[in-house]
Amino acid sequence: MSPPCSPLDGAPDNGPPPVTRQGFRNAMARLGAAVNIVTTDGPGGRHGFTASAVCSVTDSPPTLLVCLNKGSSAAAPVHANGVVCINTLAAGHEPLSNLFGGRTPPEERFASGNWRPAVTGAPMLDGAVVAFDCRIVRTVEVGTHDVLFCEVVGVAEGGSNESLIYYSRRYHTLSGPTDD
Repeated sequence: MSPPCSPLDGAPDNGPPPVTRQGFRNAMARLGAAVNIVTTDGPGGRHGFTASAVCSVTDSPPTLLVCLNKGSSAAAPVHANGVVCINTLAAGHEPLSNLFGGRTPPEERFASGNWRPAVTGAPMLDGAVVAFDCRIVRTVEVGTHDVLFCEVVGVAEGGSNESLIYYSRRYHTLSGPTDD
């Protein structure tokens, strides 16, 4: 049996076919991820966006990364403020996720849900599974996005043990263990 990427018999070896934008997007739909609302407030104004591109970088110092589309209406406020709160959504937060993922004006986004200022001033969602209050310590530009490296300065754990997950272009609920 031939290796999966070997050329056909007699065909020149031109390497694998290029990955198309749509092919990449389809493959990423198969990568399940937590749904987060990333918020900011400060001199650049109050804003927020829905993100699934969030992950841990290191625990010393505690750091997460968040990917932010450079064309997003939230990009300028996030960069101007230099702080974010990453609010991981619980089951039942689908409408809030959709609101922050659309073209709704920021003031209308924050009219839904209960918000309070974190230590950095970024809005923290009451009822989030967990919220990470962060200062942006580094930004790296990659294609259409900025990768924000965010040092965690505070953590607030919510009471829900059901997290909102996005997989195969749909929302799902993932239940954690119950305290018995």
